[in-house]
Amino acid sequence: MRHRLHPLSSKPVVAALVAASLLLAGCGGGDEEEAPADAAPSEPTSSATSEPPEPTYWPLTGLERTGNAPQHPVIVTKVDNTSSSAPQVGLGSADMVVEELVEGGYTRLAAFFYSKVPADIGPVRSMRASDIGIVPEGATVVTSGAAPITIKRINGAGIPWITEGAAGVYRENTRSAPYNLFAHLADISKRLKTDEEPPPYLPWGTKADLPKGAKARTLTADFGAHSTSWQFQGGGYVNTDSYAAQGDQFPADSVLVLRVKVGDAGYRDPAGYPVPETKFEGTGAALLFHGGRVVKGTWTKDGLTGAIELATKGGELTVPAGHVWVELVPAVNGDVSFAK
Repeated sequence: MRHRLHPLSSKPVVAALVAASLLLAGCGGGDEEEAPADAAPSEPTSSATSEPPEPTYWPLTGLERTGNAPQHPVIVTKVDNTSSSAPQVGLGSADMVVEELVEGGYTRLAAFFYSKVPADIGPVRSMRASDIGIVPEGATVVTSGAAPITIKRINGAGIPWITEGAAGVYRENTRSAPYNLFAHLADISKRLKTDEEPPPYLPWGTKADLPKGAKARTLTADFGAHSTSWQFQGGGYVNTDSYAAQGDQFPADSVLVLRVKVGDAGYRDPAGYPVPETKFEGTGAALLFHGGRVVKGTWTKDGLTGAIELATKGGELTVPAGHVWVELVPAVNGDVSFAK
């Protein structure tokens, strides 16, 4: 069961589908006429003594939320991350992005949408068994499909998914297959319903909670055939080799690098490459980049659906609220470098 030391709502149920609402403090009324000078002070009304409502927070950013929660679940879209995907569309609206290894040393993105949903997203690509440990419980995945063995495992994990043939998933005729599958995500979100809010994906905190760390204004996550580089500028992190459309890059406030074990998914892709499977469970090294500095620690996750916990030698490590890009870098045959 996912849980966090953060005042967010409870875990969603995969099959549940209607809108959740906030608890509102009652508004009291009273006689607005001025009381006579010799009158005894009146007892305070219940509205004057009632506590203000507890603040609520977005589960994928940790930022405070005003207003009601969305009526749709978290929507995770699998997005191509090769030069053939350029320009990627919709990443600028994501709450969070997780980058994972696929065959040949390349990567694919799992873009998470909840607080904001773009009109369109793509190019949409296929799922991997790695996604079982990445996709939060209750979320729906938009995908181009998957190998039969992967579909069997995804279905067994109870993860609902939407693919070509469903309303809102379409081919963009100005692009070449397989990089031309897109989704009208805003339209799709209107058809998805939930009555539960998701729990926080990461242990959220504030910048004040963060250990000082070492200076690190640039970093590169190397997956083998592909590397993703970041530079701290303007208070956030800019992906210097992004394939996203101009003005549609993901607005990273932090980059969280988690070193993970990688196994064999048990089959090969059409080109003959063995398909890797990220084992997003257990424990490993963690690097949290925020504010031009890096904090070293460890991550722990109890099973594929367990909550992500972070720690340093000094105790719990929390991630400053904001938009986070998570790099799941292989512990073997992967690398992370950073510099002042």
